[in-house]
This record gives sequence, C-alpha cells and structure tokens, in this order.
Amino acid sequence: MNRKSKAYDKPYYHFYTFLYKVALRRDRTSVLALFEQSRKISGRPGALWRQYLFNTNSRQKIARSGLAAMNDVPLLRASTENEFKRLFFEQMHLFKARANMSDYADLNRRYFKTTDTVIFADGKVELDVLPRCWLSPVIDDLPNIAFIVADNLPANVDLSDIARFLAIDERQLYENLQKLYGVTITTAADANRVIYDERYRRFNALIDERFNRAALIDLFRKFERREDNAIRQVVTNNADIPTIFEYIIGIAWYLISDRRGDVLGYMNLSLEADLLPRTHAAGGNADIEYIYEQTADYPAHCLLIEATLSDGANQRRMEMEPVSRHLGEYILSNGGMNAYCVFVSTFLHRNVISDFRNRRTYQYYSDKFESVVDGLKILPLATAEIRGILERGIGYERLYALFESACRSDEPVPTWYEREVAGQL
Repeated sequence: MNRKSKAYDKPYYHFYTFLYKVALRRDRTSVLALFEQSRKISGRPGALWRQYLFNTNSRQKIARSGLAAMNDVPLLRASTENEFKRLFFEQMHLFKARANMSDYADLNRRYFKTTDTVIFADGKVELDVLPRCWLSPVIDDLPNIAFIVADNLPANVDLSDIARFLAIDERQLYENLQKLYGVTITTAADANRVIYDERYRRFNALIDERFNRAALIDLFRKFERREDNAIRQVVTNNADIPTIFEYIIGIAWYLISDRRGDVLGYMNLSLEADLLPRTHAAGGNADIEYIYEQTADYPAHCLLIEATLSDGANQRRMEMEPVSRHLGEYILSNGGMNAYCVFVSTFLHRNVISDFRNRRTYQYYSDKFESVVDGLKILPLATAEIRGILERGIGYERLYALFESACRSDEPVPTWYEREVAGQL
C-alpha cells in the first residue's frame, strides 16, 4: 500500500479498514477508532489525515458526535468501493507528497535560490525583477504551464524552442518594466537604474526589518562569543560564518555612512536574490572597497575594509601580509588613488597592531619598481569599537577625522590603539 516495509504499512491497513467502514457503511462506532488509528500514522501524514477528515481534535467530542465530527469531503461521499479506493490512494499520496515537501523545504528552497530568479520573503515566493518582467505576460498562468509536456526540455535547444514565451526580447523587457514600475525605459541604462533602485528598496527594507543597529550590535556580540548557530539562525544557513561576518560589517558600514554608496557593489560577496550572503567571491581583493565622493568633511577616497575572525598567532600569520598587499596593489592599480584600510576583527593581536601601525613608513613597490606607494594607512578596529560606534550613532564624517588623527599621531605602539582609536570613540 505504502511502497515501504510491512511494519510501515501496518498502521495504514487498520486506518484504511476503519475509514472504509465509516465512508461506505456509515458506521458511527468506527469514527473514534479511525481517529485513534490516525495517531499511529507517523509524522506529518497522520496530522494531515486528521485535519482532512475531522472537524475537531477533541477525543471526547468525537466519541459523542460520531459521524457529525467528520468533515464533508469527497472521500467520505464515495458511492462505490472502486471510487473509495481511488480517492483514498490519491489522498494518501497527496499527503505523502506534502509531508516530503515540508521535510525537504529548506533543501528545496536552497535549490531554487541557486537560480537567482526567486525571492523568499514574508512567507511568499516572488520572482526577482528581471525574471518577473520576462515572464509577466504569462505570470498568472505559470501553475498551468508548469504541467504542459515539453518533449525537448532536456535537449540543447533555444529557450524559445521549448516555449514561445521564453524568447528574450529586449524591447519587450523594457515595455514590461515600464508597466510594472511606471517609468520610461528606452535604454539598458534606464533598465539597470530600475533594477538598482528596486534592489536597494528591498535591501533597505531588509535592514529595517532584520539588521537595524540593535540587531547588528547583538550579532557582533555573538561573533565575539562565536555563537555560530545563533548567527546562522538570524542571518542565513546558506553561507559560512566568515562570509556572514563580512556581510554584517558591510551593513554596519552602510549605516555608519548614512546609507550612502553602492554597498552591494562594494562588498566582495556573492549574494542570493533575497540579498542575503552566499559565498565570498574569489580573488586577491579586499573584502569591502567603499568609495567616498568628496564632501566638505573629507576628500574623495576609497576605504578598504578587511575582516577576519582569526585570533591569536593565527591572525599574525594569516593577515599581516595580505592586508598590506591588498592596499598597496589597490593604490598602484588605481593610479595612486587616495585610499586607506580598516582591519576589523573580534580580537586584535598586539603584533598585528604593531605591524599595521608601522606600515605608515613602509614603501610598497610595483613588480619592476616602476611605481611606489610611500606609506600605507592601516587602522585596526575591534568589533567592540564598532558596537560603540553604532550605539552612539557616530557618523563616517567624524570617523574619518578620528582615523586621520590616529594615523598622524606619534603615540607609542603599546598605548596607541587604546588612546588614539578606542579611547576616542
């Protein structure tokens, strides 16, 4: 019956027997026995059967009411044994399918997310901007289209050969974008602006809902205590902890910068369609490259942010050379652009602080000594200090001035960080 072992089938056999008596013989004395037997069907299918058949979960009420405790469903209206068997078979396997979907919901969601076409939010599944525009002419009919036979689906053919509406027409995409968002779109640049604005609308809503200042402060404490499971529950199960750490720092810096700048582009991360982190992008670049335009408070410059959860001697071995190299190479490859680096960790090794502090007089050369960077500005910053910045609402204008002052300071290394950085926040 259940295509499994006899032991697994046994509860279904007795359940079927009582259900048969209730449905075809209207045997009120079997109603309570049917309810009790449904409790012996393990897992979610048993609960689904009870929800389908009974209008109450009260054993006493079922014992008193008999057939009146049953829902008016097709299975209980079957007029012949064959009809009953067919309806029972369909219902049983429908419930098994629903139970499997529930059991594997997280895994299925991960598979769907790899397509970068769907967004899971507020208990709903939505298409992302471009997929939505692409499929908007048939979007209401997608559930029906999904079950149409396509013999060439596994073949190496154009999408339009599988279904005509899957053809990609740039002009049609622009028209659909205009209808959905009420703006005039005539070029790819116009379309990209709509997509950019929509991504940031969702990103800012995500911050307001899940990653506001209080939430970030709590997350930084969890990183400091390495409560990895709690962090995954708050953020995502689809990324490792170091990647989540970079992501949270990026959001924190976006808030510190008064939500200015293209932080989604600055973060060297691969994001899912719902704008949560997936992986750290490969390459020899800084974790975050934050570009600042000139203002009355600071010149145009780039801030490189390097993040690590390594501690102790591991931090000294793993971070001192790459951080300096990333900053030096960035300045050289961008024509001597004004840039400095902030190194963020939950723990700062004393010799890492010393090394970065002494890089201000370090000369970094290109491969053949054609170019040189005279001095690298690298400031270590503990997450405890970032928590303080968020708690006090300190903006980037003040931070830039504080960092510049700390870089110019002649305070000795042993007391420099506490007096010139942490002590000033």
